[in-house]
Amino acid sequence: MASGKPSDFEIPNSPNVIQSLARGLAVIRAMGGASAPLTITEVAGSTGLTRAGARRILLTLETLGYVRLKGRHFALTPRIMELGKAFEGSDVLWDIAEPHLNALVSETMETASAGVLDDLDVVYVLRVKPARRLHFALGPGARLPAHVSSMGRVLLADLPPRQLDFYFARATIERYTASTVVDEKALRRVIAQAGKQGYAIVNGEMDETITGISVPVRNPSGQAVAALNISTAQARVSQDEVRNRILPRLLGAATQIQRSLRSKEAARVGRAKGAAR
Repeated sequence: MASGKPSDFEIPNSPNVIQSLARGLAVIRAMGGASAPLTITEVAGSTGLTRAGARRILLTLETLGYVRLKGRHFALTPRIMELGKAFEGSDVLWDIAEPHLNALVSETMETASAGVLDDLDVVYVLRVKPARRLHFALGPGARLPAHVSSMGRVLLADLPPRQLDFYFARATIERYTASTVVDEKALRRVIAQAGKQGYAIVNGEMDETITGISVPVRNPSGQAVAALNISTAQARVSQDEVRNRILPRLLGAATQIQRSLRSKEAARVGRAKGAAR
């Protein structure tokens, strides 16, 4: 079954929107969020498209190699990962961050990730795992509600007050475990604390066995554009170890990434000035 509701894939009625492209992307999102291959009827029901419209889009995606048909069911093919790779390659940040994530995994033997804030969610862009894996498995492209994610909290902490108010006006603050902070005032306090101290720790709020710690990555203008994260098993890694052993490495990686971003920006500006002469 598809996990999305038609309202999740609402297409703006604007002269600036290419409706066919928007519908195609809605179909891809619906299929990506499904736990099993979907029929035409299920895709139509999930996206709010007509059955005929969903069929045309699915057959187009099949022709292009992004979808395969088996019996009455359609499923995404591995080729869809090209779209994710295109996003990774669209920003120098990810090229810079990846080796630092690999180094973090080698140093800590824990799972390292990098992600961004996308509306109400955190989206994982990079994720590197050690040989020992957490049972809470996520991959690039996975989304988590920002309020329950340590990456989400350090990125929410960087929003201007009006944008943070807008977030709370629309977000559904759902409880996942007994530890999840769901009271808005309390959540605002922990977000503010994350901004003040420069990192966030979420302990057992999404999965009661997992602790996540995250720090922001800032662009040359000082804006938090991404977050770095280490996820650990509570039973194996204490809170003191998270703060004393893992946090300094995470902060060091973020500092090195920011230094590289500044160097890249300075080189870009220098080239632009040279071309203008």
